[in-house]
Formats: sequence, C-alpha cells, structure tokens
Amino acid sequence: MNTSAPHAATPPARPRRAALRALLRSTAAAGLLATLGSGSALAQDAWPAKPIRFIVGFPAGGTTDIMARVVGTPLQKALGQPIVVDNRPGASGNIAASETIRAAADGYTFMVAPISVQTANPSLYKPALNPERDLRPVVSMGYAQLYLVAKKGLPVANVGELLALARSKPGGLSYGSGGPGTQMHLVGELFKQQAGVDVVHVPYKGAAPALQDVLAGQIDYYFDPASGFGHIREGRAKLLAVSGTQRSPFFPDAPTLTEAGVKGVELGNWFGLFAPARTPPAVMQRMAQEVAKALQLPEVKSRYTELGVEPVAQDGAAFGKTIASETTVLKQLIQARGIVLD
Repeated sequence: MNTSAPHAATPPARPRRAALRALLRSTAAAGLLATLGSGSALAQDAWPAKPIRFIVGFPAGGTTDIMARVVGTPLQKALGQPIVVDNRPGASGNIAASETIRAAADGYTFMVAPISVQTANPSLYKPALNPERDLRPVVSMGYAQLYLVAKKGLPVANVGELLALARSKPGGLSYGSGGPGTQMHLVGELFKQQAGVDVVHVPYKGAAPALQDVLAGQIDYYFDPASGFGHIREGRAKLLAVSGTQRSPFFPDAPTLTEAGVKGVELGNWFGLFAPARTPPAVMQRMAQEVAKALQLPEVKSRYTELGVEPVAQDGAAFGKTIASETTVLKQLIQARGIVLD
C-alpha cells in the first residue's frame, strides 16, 4: 500500500439533490449501494484527485490497523487513488482523533477507529476532545462481540456458577483487561455492575498479555476481543457467554449474557470510518458506498473472519445513532464507577 504523503486538492462538486436525499434515507449497506445516481458521478469527477489518508490510532498489526489495510486495498482500485495508512497510536485513539480534527476537511483525511473514541473517551479523558462536534461518522466498518472467557481451572461451567462463586468470596476473583478505559475494561465493569458482584480489575498493556495470564491461570476471566478463539476451540480456556443482543456467528452454541441471566451487557466493539466535521457530504457518501462494497468482497470477509469481526456497513446516519446509544450507556457507567483517566 502506498505510504506517500497527501497533497492539497479542490473540494468535490455538489451531487444532485434527489440522489442525495435518497442516500440520506438509507440506513444500511443496501441503501448505500442502491442510491447515489448521477450525483455520485459528479462527485467522482472532482474527488478523489490525490492519495487519501486513513489515520489509525493504534499500532500496526492490531485489529483496527488490519481492518484499515484490508478495506483500503479494494478502495484503492475503486477510487483510483492510493490509501495511505498513517498510524498515530496513543491515548486510546485520542491522538489520532486530534490529528483528524485538525486536518483539512477536504475529503482526503479520514480516521479508522473503534467507536470508543466518540462514546467513551470524552468521559474518560480530562480535558476531553469534542469528537461529537468535530468528527462525523461516515460508515461503520465492522462489529466484534466480546467473549467472557474463564481460565481452564476455574470451577465453573456457566455464568450462573461464575456469579455464585464471585458472590461467595467478594473481591476474591479477578478479571483482566487491555488497560484502563478500553472496551474490555468498560464491559468488565458493566458486567460487574449489572450482575452485582465484586471482582478485582487487573489492567494490562493490551489484550495479548491479559489472554496469556488467563491461560496461565493468573487471573480468573476476561472479556476477550476475539483474540483467543484458537485457545477456546482447543480447550485451553472456557467460553461462558458473549456480549451483544445475538449469539456469535463464530460460537453459536455460547449464550448471550442476557440469556445467561445478566441483562444490560450488550456492548461490543464497533469500528468505523470518521471524517472532519466539515467534510463535503457528497464525499462522505461516496466513501461510505465504496466501503460497503468492499465489505461484501469474499477476500475481505475471509480476513474479517480471522479477526473475529463481522463486516457491517451502517451508513453515517444509522452509525451515528449507534454511537449515540452507546455513548449514553458508557457515560452513565463511567460516572457511576468513577472511572477517569489522565
């Protein structure tokens, strides 16, 4: 993938109003793919005219980075311009968000990120950015559930038994996360809150070391972000349940937490494409359309399966509603649990 720096460009032409109105009414990939009409052709004449930058707030090789590159490859062909992946790790994606907000809103800078950048970070970090004001959701790029995984030697076979054990010795069990403020941590705290149990949080620098300590029996459980599938299948760890409203397509026999008796733990990991707030709507619509097409490609679906991510393309309006809903849940959780990061 090309890594050259982007250059200045002129803004795209305005699409025809009828086509734009039709697109804005769409709420999923079907609408994205069905309605652009001749307005798209007008936008395409002016944009893109140079390389497009995808800013990623996490290191190369992580899930967010891989998704940006996997989707970026067919986008290059569809758009006729290189997609430059620019890794700006740190502060749970805030460094990348700040860089995106400061960029020219000309359709040549986007951010690929988990939605926690918009849902959780403003409540976790002080002083906070204002991504709700300064960034726009363009399209979702995928969804990953979180998996309640216990160490092999824990004497429980299901969520009910885990809760009974936790209640029998308050503070005696531990759960790991990829670090304070990560979705693993927040879902772990939401689980404790909804289940009414006292379990010690053990933060790690990433999901990988947390998984290793589950396998080594050093911590009792964690909420796996789809990184431990092989260990689950080979019996080195126990999958008890999954977050979300539906069972996982990767482990259809595992119950949701709601089915297991713990309601209100429906958060997962949404990933998406974001743009500076004043990016021309026609450009964002075209990009959303092409991302939706890319997510239907067999090679993209195959790579997503390896990541434990479902390829889901919600358009900007629908994705914005998802973000707003999760923001409400996480803001209340963060305040109730007193979670604040520097």
